[in-house]
Amino acid sequence: MIRRLLVANRGEIARRIIVTCRAVGVETVAVHSDADADAPYVAEADYAVHLPGNSPTETYLRGDLLVDAARRAGADAVHPGYGFLSENGGFAQAVLDAGLVWVGPPPKVIDVMGSKVEAKQLVADAGVPTLPTWNDPLDVESYPVLVKASAGGGGRGMRLVRDASLLADAVASARREAESAFGDGTVFCERYVERARHIEVQIIADSHGNVVSLGERECSIQRRHQKIIEETPSPFVDPALREKLCSAAVTTARAVGYIGAGTVEFVVEPDSRFWFLEMNTRLQVEHPVTELVVGIDLVRLQLLVAEGGTLPYAGPPPLRGHAVEARLYAEDPTCAWLPRTGTLHRFDIPGADKEFGPMLTPGLRLDSGVVAGSVVGVHYDPMLAKLISWAPTRYEATRQLATALARARIHGVGTNRDLLVRVLRHPSFVAGDLDTGFLDGHPEVFAPLLSSVDCLRLCCLAAALAGSASRRESSPLAALPAGWRNMPSAPRTVAFEAPSGTFEVAYRLDRTGALTGWTVRAVERDDVGLPGDTPDLDGAPDVAIVSATPSRVVLDVAGVRYTFDVDRVGDVSYVDSAEGSVELTELPRFPLPGAETAEGTLTAPLPGAVSRVLVVPGQRVAAGDLLLTVEAMKLEHAVHAPTSGVVTDLKVEAGAQVEAGALLAVLTPD
Repeated sequence: MIRRLLVANRGEIARRIIVTCRAVGVETVAVHSDADADAPYVAEADYAVHLPGNSPTETYLRGDLLVDAARRAGADAVHPGYGFLSENGGFAQAVLDAGLVWVGPPPKVIDVMGSKVEAKQLVADAGVPTLPTWNDPLDVESYPVLVKASAGGGGRGMRLVRDASLLADAVASARREAESAFGDGTVFCERYVERARHIEVQIIADSHGNVVSLGERECSIQRRHQKIIEETPSPFVDPALREKLCSAAVTTARAVGYIGAGTVEFVVEPDSRFWFLEMNTRLQVEHPVTELVVGIDLVRLQLLVAEGGTLPYAGPPPLRGHAVEARLYAEDPTCAWLPRTGTLHRFDIPGADKEFGPMLTPGLRLDSGVVAGSVVGVHYDPMLAKLISWAPTRYEATRQLATALARARIHGVGTNRDLLVRVLRHPSFVAGDLDTGFLDGHPEVFAPLLSSVDCLRLCCLAAALAGSASRRESSPLAALPAGWRNMPSAPRTVAFEAPSGTFEVAYRLDRTGALTGWTVRAVERDDVGLPGDTPDLDGAPDVAIVSATPSRVVLDVAGVRYTFDVDRVGDVSYVDSAEGSVELTELPRFPLPGAETAEGTLTAPLPGAVSRVLVVPGQRVAAGDLLLTVEAMKLEHAVHAPTSGVVTDLKVEAGAQVEAGALLAVLTPD
């Protein structure tokens, strides 16, 4: 029996495992880096062990430190979660050699399935169809191909290549990213299937020869080869195809002597032909949708199997309704969706019925690695949380999830929330017409929720009124009416920097505080604070102030009430409404002159470490040439020459830590 379990992971999956362990009476040990010392999972575990350092290679990828932590904390078992060392056979063997229980498949199985090329040969011999694969990139015979990391998953170390001239750079980049994320830079190439669906089957096997499939998951909505929306059952899979997929998954598991929870992934073509991709020998990020529809706790079953128990059923359990999961990432929609860092001032998902674990009735489940006040740093994956909706039908589950995300209050860092909502509400997604190229085929889903001019204008007005109410509350003249004047005067004005540009709000109140006129107009940032024409407030829409406090503004717009919650942190106002959210930064009325950025100046796109520098001062480059790379959040970000010219100054070297906006190099254009 397992008495005390060390969770060899961090963030959301660590919290998820701890919840189940607490429910079944197993004590838990957390491990944490310097950056994770105050993370929620550390406080929720019964014991915690510090791993000195921050980067994954000096902390969570150090198997020797993890085994030592288990010994020091008196743990008798180790659960690897997902990512990091979860699919490292050497780590699994080290755990067993230390006399500990390994909550996962046997090390030899991990090694076999971890080598995706070897795994494909094994399952092909078992009669499961596989795609053409080239272990040596020099042997690639046709395009397009997908360069893939042999170890790990989650979209790391993957590159789509459509032309032979681009293969070498893609392979080199994928190797570096895989080495950073998994400690193994081995990659291979695989034929890329156009308009394919990514469908996987969850299986669980015990040490007594029982292998059970738990249905399929549709994981075709992907960006950068990483899943962002998953669901079960798939809207494409009929009973006949489901039986074939599940049978192939069970055959794969039996062929390798699998024990524990695992996932067999397939690529499915429009004509229902399917091909084996890989087997993930661990718990998947998207496992909650299966838990809700099947009515099980997969972590609990993992513990049961690790203790030598027998599965409680011999065949696939019936499915109950439909579940959809969306992954929330800290990303900047206005800057090429690069990962974002910062402090979460607020993290609230209204309507979430449960955090982690199974649910008895349909509703919303939140699996989060963060809470309000958490700091999102540069060292790890930018995923904040997963929100899962479970309902009797797919349409209900999708609608419920989209509405909950739209009403979420996430302040402090940018996220992909609007993208998720747009996808879930897109007619093609609602109809189940999707594939792995969905986002490329529907670029309209990248528009922000607050894309209409009227919605943004009302948010700006609400932020201005909330700011006025806040200043009035702290003023010694608070007893006077807000709009008190003894003669007509110019309207009040305030300028905000929004994701879509700079906007100036002008409004006028009467002696009772009623709105007598207002307007919001787009301006150039350099014009803020400069003398100009008085804004024309005539012809403004029929808007009345119902109430205005520092935290909430209610407006009546042509007889319809709109409520805006305003959370101000410093100069930033986070405005939330039923339409969505927007971040507005108030600009000073009389801004101080700042240093001008010289033409050709190249700055860091986000905080991170400079992983490569490919140029030297005095070197001539062409537009589009790769100059250097910055690594952050387990991804490699390239900095290319915006134009042809000469590198006249180089401010960094490989290994340097840089902040967002830091000067990297200066390129003098031709």
